[in-house]
Amino acid sequence: MNGSANGSTTDSMSGQTECPKGAHGPLRAFLETETGSAAVLLGAVVSALVWANAAPDSYESVWRTVMSFHIGSQGVSLDLREWVNSGLMALFFLIVGLEARREFDLGELRERRRVMLSAVAGVSGMLVPVAIYLAINAGDSSVHGWGAAMSTDTAFALGMLAVFGSRLPSGLRVFLLTVAVADDFLALAVIAFAYSGSIYLPALFTAVGVFAALLVVRGAGVRHGAVYAVLGIALWGALLRSGVDPVVSGLAMGLLTYAHPAERSALERVSRLFLGFREQPTPELERTLRRGLATALSPNERLQRMFHPWTSYVIVPLFALANSGLTISADALKDAFTSPITLGILLGYVVGKPVGILGATWIAARLGRGRLRPAVGWGAVTAGGTLAGVGFTVSLLIATLAFDGPQLEQAKIGILAAVVASFLITWAVTGIIALLPTPARTRALLGQGQPIVDLSEPVDTARDHVRGPLDAPVTVVEYGDYECPYCGLAETVVRELLAEFGDDLRYVWRHLPLTDVHPNAQLAAEAAEASALQGRYWEMHDILMAHQGDLRLKDLLAYAEQIGLDTDAFRRDLRARAGAERVADDVESADLSSVSGTPTFFVNGRRHYGAYDVASLSAAVRAARARAALATIE
Repeated sequence: MNGSANGSTTDSMSGQTECPKGAHGPLRAFLETETGSAAVLLGAVVSALVWANAAPDSYESVWRTVMSFHIGSQGVSLDLREWVNSGLMALFFLIVGLEARREFDLGELRERRRVMLSAVAGVSGMLVPVAIYLAINAGDSSVHGWGAAMSTDTAFALGMLAVFGSRLPSGLRVFLLTVAVADDFLALAVIAFAYSGSIYLPALFTAVGVFAALLVVRGAGVRHGAVYAVLGIALWGALLRSGVDPVVSGLAMGLLTYAHPAERSALERVSRLFLGFREQPTPELERTLRRGLATALSPNERLQRMFHPWTSYVIVPLFALANSGLTISADALKDAFTSPITLGILLGYVVGKPVGILGATWIAARLGRGRLRPAVGWGAVTAGGTLAGVGFTVSLLIATLAFDGPQLEQAKIGILAAVVASFLITWAVTGIIALLPTPARTRALLGQGQPIVDLSEPVDTARDHVRGPLDAPVTVVEYGDYECPYCGLAETVVRELLAEFGDDLRYVWRHLPLTDVHPNAQLAAEAAEASALQGRYWEMHDILMAHQGDLRLKDLLAYAEQIGLDTDAFRRDLRARAGAERVADDVESADLSSVSGTPTFFVNGRRHYGAYDVASLSAAVRAARARAALATIE
């Protein structure tokens, strides 16, 4: 039966009872960091333009200041702009590599068909702009700058996507990100082979040897960060000396870093270490606890959490400050917008990107006969293509390698103009979609693609405990723990959802007693199952959630009497642990679905990351309901 709303939610509904793994998923955290940094990046661009126009001599003199590091007779001397472009930007591409690896191991790209679709869309979204640039610049010396017209800026694109908010489906973020990852790979290859200087083979062979050493160290299971840091710096230095742009080293390091969910055994081991440290807070136990925490978490996730804020809020904005300054005048703008460089870059991005991405995705879907479909509708894919027309970071990087003097200024104007034009075109696309009738708008945004199902064990109405209509189009599954305070907060939200969505929603509770932190959770779960044997599961569930601090045996016996159970049979079932096998099955299914904390929600099989307040879960349920309705129509 449906539960009724019985209280208000708290302001923050994102906590979980768990060991060190955070409540927000890595992908969601990545997207939030990128979109949040877009404002900082935009501020850096504006600052560079103001500085370059107010004091052009000062702007150039600062960035041409030489900084050197020497050890004995060996050292590196670069100006500040080169330190940013070739040094700090290696960390930016480290994050790109880490996120690509995470998506390949755990995210959207673990379904290999999506890897193919994203790769095809990403490559086509680069080749078409390059073709446009080459056509416009054919016969001119500027033709060699084709690389400046091809790469999407992930931070700017995701930042713009955040501006449009509810106009576009959340799945578009993942589609755009995976296309941008393929885009970045090809861009790095272009930088390495087309825009690097003359190759010094001894240094290149040294770089290959260092990379081989990295593979050996990783294969041996070495987890000390200092070892990888030393080898990473050595790889960067060897590539710099070889003539290959050293930012490639960051991408290589990121791709080598595995991503994996925290294992329950590792989290339980950390819990025991923490309890030991709490009893005896000694330096030795503190070091052991830190090592245990490090081994429990994915190295990929730890590195992203360590470096991603720095790259998003410091390194990329610093790159923009160092490279986007240009003197703007009427004559400069006139020259630029009659220059094949500016026009090639601008048209390559605002026309070539959406045509390349949308066209390649459509052709792949047609040739795949339904096996290759984007996770969003064609209207959303079109908006993603126009957003991908934001080329900034890598585009500026290649422009500084390909041009200098007036040509570089013209390239910068084209790049900045493409940012503005892409935003305006996306705004127009979303406005047109919003004018469509509701069924057509839903189809345009959500499409026919099926999202990846994260829930390993589908809901079985003959086995699972279901609250709500059995044939409801949307199913919310919660893995919970009766002693978890966050599950108690979420219970109010669940009741409000059931009241709001009525016959469109069914709710399933699955047990995940975290016995290492909640000593009474297992007994409470078995008590709920013992009540189910007498047909009173939900009555016991409700009373357990209402009395989370009182779950000892005497309390459970009192609750059994309160809801009218045969207390003798209830006591026998508890003593015989009649519900233990059912609870163990739920725990096993949680492990298979990589659930390590409570509460964890799944909406129509897809894991819900982030806050679980009414607004967040309602949005997820509405999206799932719309997709289910679309599938029924088709």
